[in-house]
Amino acid sequence: MPRGGRIWLGSLIGLLAPLGLGDRLVRTAVFRLVQDDWLEAVALGRRSDYRLTPAGQRRFLEASRHIYAAESMPWDQRWRLITVTGELAPDQREHLRRALFWHGFGQLGADCFVHPSADLAEVFESLRSESLAPVLSHLLPLVAANPRLPASGQDADLVRRAWNLQDLDAAYRVFVQTYAPVLSQWRQGEESLTDRAAFLLRSLLIHDYRRLLLRDPELPGVLLPSGWAGHEARSLCRELYGLLLPASERHLDQHFSLADGQVPSASALLGERFDLFDSLLTV
Repeated sequence: MPRGGRIWLGSLIGLLAPLGLGDRLVRTAVFRLVQDDWLEAVALGRRSDYRLTPAGQRRFLEASRHIYAAESMPWDQRWRLITVTGELAPDQREHLRRALFWHGFGQLGADCFVHPSADLAEVFESLRSESLAPVLSHLLPLVAANPRLPASGQDADLVRRAWNLQDLDAAYRVFVQTYAPVLSQWRQGEESLTDRAAFLLRSLLIHDYRRLLLRDPELPGVLLPSGWAGHEARSLCRELYGLLLPASERHLDQHFSLADGQVPSASALLGERFDLFDSLLTV
């Protein structure tokens, strides 16, 4: 995204080869992303660039807000609910469940989804763009209008029913255990750590962190268990990302290209992304 959301397939294959991802695997993955409307091909002679579709750009921007944004705003003590009020085909129900899971919703029973702070209008607009427009007439958005100060035992019980925070907390702890030694090594600035190593580590870092964060409903602190490992994981990821960024960008300057040979520079989006990440430490 910071380099225009477009890359030559050959360049992508070269960048991913050190991760053990072969030519055939990359081509298969790209083909599937085209089928799922994340990417589209742009032919230039015998070569092809692949670029994000409008839907792919929107999905990446949504994911970036989750990954790089600072802590959530204070909770207004109101729950956002989406209830299914009509019959849905099994494939529609599963599509809806996955789409709402992407937005951080938990599930209470088969027909009720819950979130503490989601913008329901934005969620419904996103569902429409995800080919779920026929389902919207069967959904009823509600906002619970009975604030309790502070959060009560009922809220804690609802959280336990809607989300499996215990497993997620354990996964965050594994992430911290995995990357804490890497952070320590980069803090020491060892000369053996190359630009390529920085790029590979940055890729793996955000890949692993994203897999956790996109399972995370990002509940307000008042609803989280004490000692929540997600806070330490975010702080570690932010610092290591900042250390890896300059060297990894140098690697991309050397190996990232379009089909016509151009090497697009990183846009201001990269700085904005890190500013969002960095703001965590000043909240």
